[in-house]
Amino acid sequence: MANWQQQIRDSAADTADLLEQLELHPGALPQAAQGSDTGFALKAPAAWLRRIQKGDPADPLLRQILPSTEENEHREGFSKDPVGDLAAATGGGIIRKYRRRALLVVTGACAMHCRYCFRRHFPYRDNQLASMDTAIAALQADRRIEEVILSGGDPLVLPNRKLFELCRRLEAIGHLRRLRIHTRTPVAVPGRIDRQFIKWSQQRPKPYTMVLHINHPREMDAQLGARIKRLGHWTLLNQAVLLKGVNDDARTLVDLSLRCFDAGILPYYLHLLDPVAGAAHFEVCEDTARRLMRTVSAELPGYLVPKLVRETAGGAAKRIIAY
Repeated sequence: MANWQQQIRDSAADTADLLEQLELHPGALPQAAQGSDTGFALKAPAAWLRRIQKGDPADPLLRQILPSTEENEHREGFSKDPVGDLAAATGGGIIRKYRRRALLVVTGACAMHCRYCFRRHFPYRDNQLASMDTAIAALQADRRIEEVILSGGDPLVLPNRKLFELCRRLEAIGHLRRLRIHTRTPVAVPGRIDRQFIKWSQQRPKPYTMVLHINHPREMDAQLGARIKRLGHWTLLNQAVLLKGVNDDARTLVDLSLRCFDAGILPYYLHLLDPVAGAAHFEVCEDTARRLMRTVSAELPGYLVPKLVRETAGGAAKRIIAY
């Protein structure tokens, strides 16, 4: 089997080829489009495609990665910067939204392109890590920062060598107490958690948290579960996005929490959709979301119920809609 980097490079990039591979007639998906027609390329690795049910145009994993003409429809209130990233950018890839925390955009690349991505229009060229020295100096100079969040894009598309060096330098900043990695790469390509990464993870001197992004129980396959359990003493959390046609029913959300917990991952957040231009067809209204969470709360112990949240531009924290 190809290594994880090759698997990402070999990702599906053509809609017609993808539909043929999944035994889907184009007539069954009249709104399917080429990524170039939407301004946001199709990218889906083989490990993800193997989990899609062939012949099913309504498959929830397919819906998350298949370009659609609906992405070109204008909807009021949906914008290219839905959570105010640009207003909070301080340069060199650093975003400062919250007290005591800084987010570092380490790359604009991802292992897979999710059609609802809140940064699908983000100008990475001018707002990502360009100089490790400059970013480290800025973080070192601000002693108010206790936690750095590695984001992107997806930080785990970085080669191990570069990722480990960045983390080593962050670990050397005395006032940083915690480091956090937000990633979907292991979900798209479980092989990303390779032997070298596992060994490195077990030797970290400071507390690390990995926040995964898993929306549907079928995304949590046996390979991912086995690899994620080997991350030593890391705290593992999941934040999902509530998506129409993907996970907007209580049974799916309950199964997602149970499947995550079986792998040692604690449900953390269930996000209402960030209103990013091109993703309005995924929106689930707040009233529906509340009703779903009441059912989920009745089915699960409290520690398995994610907080239903919404992020708004300029907010001091995510707004909790329901526990």
